[in-house]
Amino acid sequence: MNFVIRRMFTFFLTLIFVVFLSFCAFRIIPGNPALAILGTEATPAQLEALNKKLGADKPLIEQFGSWMINVLHFDFGESLRFSEPVLSLIISRSSVTFSLAIIALIITVVTAIPLGMLAAKSKGKTMDFLISISTQIGLSVPSFWSGILLILIFGFTLNWFSAGGYVPWSKSPFLALRSLFLPSLAIAIPQIAIVVRYLRTTIIEQLNEDYVRTAYSKGLKETTIYFKHVLKNALIPVVTVVGMNFGEILAGSLVIEQVFTLPGFGSLLVSAIGSRDYPLIQGMVLIIAFLVVLVNLIVDLTYRWLDPKMELK
Repeated sequence: MNFVIRRMFTFFLTLIFVVFLSFCAFRIIPGNPALAILGTEATPAQLEALNKKLGADKPLIEQFGSWMINVLHFDFGESLRFSEPVLSLIISRSSVTFSLAIIALIITVVTAIPLGMLAAKSKGKTMDFLISISTQIGLSVPSFWSGILLILIFGFTLNWFSAGGYVPWSKSPFLALRSLFLPSLAIAIPQIAIVVRYLRTTIIEQLNEDYVRTAYSKGLKETTIYFKHVLKNALIPVVTVVGMNFGEILAGSLVIEQVFTLPGFGSLLVSAIGSRDYPLIQGMVLIIAFLVVLVNLIVDLTYRWLDPKMELK
């Protein structure tokens, strides 16, 4: 229980710290945000009114405190560019980005675990060499370039998947998955390479442990030893890696959305930064930071479940 309480405390402390830093960063950027929003033809009265609306006429700590109080009441403010509540804008775009991240995570896990096991089992053989070369390529090629190649091959040449655009899940789950598969694969490729390498190394290390030799001496079947004992212990650091990489998966989805012209967080965030829409930027940073920190909390709890001795260590 103490472990959970400590992790929850760290969760909230980290979230507040990240949000405060991002809040301050956009406030110290040179230039008048009201002037950037209204343009050079704005009158002094208009600039003063907008600065008051933004709360820019108050001390920084007071601005942050007022904004956090409103957030606790689920009031993220109103977008200056779209003249809509920030929370409703984020929710309307969330299905695309979350779907991308979740599908990419599923592709990563489903692909990387068998490949990592196969590479470890065939250590030093041709299959291990081929998987090693493939993971090296996967780590070297940026996601946006992988996305462009996937569009050219599977979108235009073979016409197996959608080359761009988005079909809502409510309209057709099949078409939605078809429009999201390629961008999700582009995001997953470098993550697959990372997980395969970690899993291969940890499985090889576990196979050299004393408990494996003891299990063989007791006459246990190789599949039982491999899946029930070795794989479970090898997955402990892999779970941590996957959780830590969730932030990269989410960040990768923001870039890939631009390549595949998907209406998710990416286009919304770019638009908000370009127009210095502070309420929208702050809301999106808070949501993204919350998701990343939450996933890391879940990873810590999962790690604790897989390795009950961790708290004692």
